[in-house]
Amino acid sequence: MLKTFIVGIVLGLAGAAAGLYLYPVVDQHREASIVSVAPNGGNVESFHVNVPMDRIMVGAPGQKKPLPAGLDWPSDEVLQDVRVELFKIRNERDTVVGVASRTAAKDGSDDVIDWVLHLPARGSVYVNMRPEALQGGYRQGELRAGSREFAQLRGGMTERWIRSSSGEEDAPIGRIELVTAFVGVQEET
Repeated sequence: MLKTFIVGIVLGLAGAAAGLYLYPVVDQHREASIVSVAPNGGNVESFHVNVPMDRIMVGAPGQKKPLPAGLDWPSDEVLQDVRVELFKIRNERDTVVGVASRTAAKDGSDDVIDWVLHLPARGSVYVNMRPEALQGGYRQGELRAGSREFAQLRGGMTERWIRSSSGEEDAPIGRIELVTAFVGVQEET
């Protein structure tokens, strides 16, 4: 009887292991990065956000329609000139590849705009943008910090709002286009 019990446990463990191998509980898929090589030897990667479909959260004082519904923005004086948005970000194939947050605030008389892009399995990028838009509606920023594969890079990112020309009912209002350009930092030996 004891031998039957032990054989049953061993066969049960083997069956469970085989089942998990054949039918994994979690099947993590990593979308292949779409990176182009820049003339200076760096790399360029484009992302975009379809507005309003990819907007996850908007936090700002005095919102009439907060997102998500019921969001209560703190009434602290420090946050009166702060607007925080959270988005899904998409690659050039229109596949969601991560999340991004955009923070806009007034620091005295200066405007501050920061983006944080998080790409699972790759790392995060923190970019500080110039508040003034350049000719063509672009806003430029500089990479301030990165983690994992972005930790040893330097470079920048551009942000541009592109209004949709489609008249379809379910079409996005527009999209935010983010283009990163990074170069690896050479370590001195």
